[in-house]
Amino acid sequence: MINRQLLLTYLYLLVYILLSSGVILYNKWVLSPKYFNFPFPITLTMIHMGFSGMVAFFLVRVLKVVSPVKMTFEIYATCVIPISAFFASSLWFGNTAYLFISVAFIQMLKALMPVATFLMAVICGTDKLRCDVFLNMVVVSVGVVVSSYGEIHFNVVGTVYQVTGIFAEALRLVLTQVLLQKKGLTLNPITSLYYIAPCSFVFLFVPWCLLEKPGMEVSQIQFNFWIFFSNALCALALNFSIFLAIGRTGAVTIRVAGVLKDWILIALSTIIFPESTITRLNIIGYAVALCGVVMYNYLKVKDVRASQLPVESLPERAVKDLGIEKKSSDLYVPDDTNSSASGWNSTASDIMVDEEALLIPSSRVSHLGRSQLGSHSE
Repeated sequence: MINRQLLLTYLYLLVYILLSSGVILYNKWVLSPKYFNFPFPITLTMIHMGFSGMVAFFLVRVLKVVSPVKMTFEIYATCVIPISAFFASSLWFGNTAYLFISVAFIQMLKALMPVATFLMAVICGTDKLRCDVFLNMVVVSVGVVVSSYGEIHFNVVGTVYQVTGIFAEALRLVLTQVLLQKKGLTLNPITSLYYIAPCSFVFLFVPWCLLEKPGMEVSQIQFNFWIFFSNALCALALNFSIFLAIGRTGAVTIRVAGVLKDWILIALSTIIFPESTITRLNIIGYAVALCGVVMYNYLKVKDVRASQLPVESLPERAVKDLGIEKKSSDLYVPDDTNSSASGWNSTASDIMVDEEALLIPSSRVSHLGRSQLGSHSE
């Protein structure tokens, strides 16, 4: 007889993979001029942010599912606003890329996420330059370059949008550590949407007025309420599916599921969108990049587990070499958490850019997942 808890774990992972892939394909279908023909990525992102903010407000203030954190004006101005600005930028650029390049090529470019995060962390001083990690970044970069060279429908504008969105997201992840962690502020997916989604909506309003509003003639817009409602609902559900999956399985499992999801998504995109063509060079380049990403994830998981060992049990030299201090890729990994929380940031960074998933690393992630959202221990 199949273990009921194991079956539930696989169900969570399946829901995560389906929602993650579905939101990306749905966004592409809505924005593409060849299909639903709503070529307004900023407007679509604003709909998502507005909907997420309203649902979060209802959950926090009306149903009181979770309590709001103690938010002062200083914390909001110095932490929430900068993070929201980069979050809005990453979504804006990432969604705009759908207008120019294929879903498959976007997924291949997203292999650069660890590279961008590592570079931003080193520049901001939250991580140190290490030879092993640097070599992995070189492998990933070479793979992405090879994959880009093999892209038949290569578009410079779309590639620049996507890469810019990746670096904006990487900077947001680093700022999350530098700003929120120093303030001792911990947010779960509901409270993070409660504070950040409305602020992101405001930031998107300015480029919307300048870039999209003048070209939006009502007679030419296909506005189907159920299309946009279901699209925004899927984007919101993705946040909670990732939260539950990480809380139940842990960092390593969710990363493996993410790799599986990427391959499934690339294959599905070529079926749903026939104009997407994958060449042999695409596959070879992406496989090389993926090897670098997998090795990078392995090193980070290894570092996290090593840092969770009692310090007194390690030789003094080993402690110094490991660098027990927290790093950008090990956000919020206190001694009382398990591997679920330790993999939160790097896992989220692989899926966040254009899927509207806003996950703030928190020292209470695993505990909240178990007690309030029905997640169980491993």
